[in-house]
Amino acid sequence: MDKLDENTINERLEKIDGWEYEDNAIHTSLEFEDFKEAFATMTRISFEIENQQHHPEWTNTYNQLVISLSTHDAGGVTEKDFKLAHAIEKIING
Repeated sequence: MDKLDENTINERLEKIDGWEYEDNAIHTSLEFEDFKEAFATMTRISFEIENQQHHPEWTNTYNQLVISLSTHDAGGVTEKDFKLAHAIEKIING
């Protein structure tokens, strides 16, 4: 899969609220009511991650979830990252 150029990445980010491009990856930070809600959301996202076989870098601290997407084989952001970002948004927004 080919790495997307910065202009293409920024154009696509205009269609996804809350995501930004930095350090060769797209990132979002989410806040939930409590740890239980954050962990439940991570669990739902994990099924999609496995389905797509595209694993993000993510961290969870109490009610915060930070997700970074980059296709390491391509050395940057690709279509795979945007596909997963859209799926994550669908999960979060129901």
